[in-house]
Amino acid sequence: MRLTRAALAVAAAALTPALLIATPAFAHGSAGAPTIRAAATDGPTTPVDQMSDDEVRIAIMRIIADPSTGRAVYAAAQKAMDGTIEDQRNFLRAGRSAAQAEDDSVALFRILAAAGKNNDKAVVREATKALDDGSPAALRAFVATGYRLAQAEDDSVAIFRILADPTTSASLRAAAERALDVGTPEALRYFLEHRPH
Repeated sequence: MRLTRAALAVAAAALTPALLIATPAFAHGSAGAPTIRAAATDGPTTPVDQMSDDEVRIAIMRIIADPSTGRAVYAAAQKAMDGTIEDQRNFLRAGRSAAQAEDDSVALFRILAAAGKNNDKAVVREATKALDDGSPAALRAFVATGYRLAQAEDDSVAIFRILADPTTSASLRAAAERALDVGTPEALRYFLEHRPH
């Protein structure tokens, strides 16, 4: 079985680009926040029941090889590869979604713990909404995009506090204003992570 996996992994890498592309990490909320990579949820473009056995195996090997794959999805994919072709098809049909919800829950609780320490109110608010909803779709939406946007809201507040401080130097004030002018979540985060203290 290990030889087959290796051959499939080589074939998956050589034949086509990976189906699952990790989005750029909106790393580090405030200091000490976890790095969260949005796990791609794109699956095979062909319906699972119309895929050949080899296509099913290659799709799973792509998931295993993707660096954004979480632990639960990785474990479920490995277990599927150790099983029958029907186990592998079932993983692509439903098992991956269930495992992704588990990974998203873990990520959300890590984000929430860090946000509480950093007093990131928007992140706490949005994470709590996702938890209150509790659906796999709500968890996925928060981890994939909601966290990034909520962190940007908290970062904007932090930058406005810097601007409101009368002891802020002219150069720091200019850099803060440039970050706000750019306005992207990444620009705000970059400024806060790299500003002189």
